[in-house]
Amino acid sequence: MKKIISACGLAGLLGISGIASAADVLRFAVDPTFPPFEFKTAEGKLQGFDIDLGNAICKQAQVTCQWTELSFDGLIPALQAKKFDAILSSMSRTEKRQQQIAFSDMIYHTPNALVVADGSHITDDLATLKGKTIGVAQGTTQEAWAKAKWAPAGVQVVSYPNQDAIYPDLVAGRLDGTLTDAVTADNGFLKTPQGKGYSVSAQPEDKVFFGQGSGIGLRQGDTARLTLINNAIAAIHKSGEYARIEKKYFTFSVYPPQ
Repeated sequence: MKKIISACGLAGLLGISGIASAADVLRFAVDPTFPPFEFKTAEGKLQGFDIDLGNAICKQAQVTCQWTELSFDGLIPALQAKKFDAILSSMSRTEKRQQQIAFSDMIYHTPNALVVADGSHITDDLATLKGKTIGVAQGTTQEAWAKAKWAPAGVQVVSYPNQDAIYPDLVAGRLDGTLTDAVTADNGFLKTPQGKGYSVSAQPEDKVFFGQGSGIGLRQGDTARLTLINNAIAAIHKSGEYARIEKKYFTFSVYPPQ
C-alpha cells in the first residue's frame, strides 16, 4: 500500500479533480461470470467486488460509472476499438497483456485453482493429468497456461465462452476438472449445491503467465484516465473504503502487504 500512496503524492490531491472535469463519465467493461468479483443477480443487476470497487473509484474521482457487459476474450479488442474506457474484470497484469494495453496499479492478487471431483487423484502432476479433459474460460491466463504447459503433455484443454459454462459439463462428467481463479471457484462453484463432492487439488503458479496481480486495463497512451484511476485507488486505500468493500466479499485479504 505504501508504494501506491507514495506514487500519487501531490498528484493525488490535484490530479483527480482536474482530470475528472475533462471526462465526467468512466465506462468500465466486465464479464459478469466470475463471482464474487463480478456476477449478475436474479434481477439481472451487476454485483460483485469489482463492481463495488469501480463505483468507489468513480465516486472518489467525481465521475459517473457506466458498465458494459462482454465475454472475457473480447474485452481487450473492444477496449482497443474504444467501445469503453477501461476493463475491470479480474484481469491479471501479464507481460503479454502489457504489450497490448496499459494497467493500473494492482487492485488484488488471488491464486489459481485446479478443481476436480473428490477421489479423482488428479493434481497438477502431469502423470495424473495425461489423457484427462480440463475446461478453461476463453481469454484467461488459465487458458493460456494450460494450453502451453498441459496440452503438449497429452492433456485435452477445452475452452468455453466463460467460467459459468464450464461447471455443468464438469458435473455431468464431460470434464475431469477446471483451472480457474481460486476465489471464483470457491464462491461460484464449491460453495454451491452443484459443487458438493468437488475440491481444489492444486494451485499452480507461474508469474510469466499469471502476472503480478490483477489491475484495471486501459488503452496504451491514455495517461489521463490512468492517473485518475491510480489516484482514486490510492485514495480509497487511504480512506479505508477498499478495506470496507473487501470485508463485504472476503474473509481474508486479497491485497498483499506492500
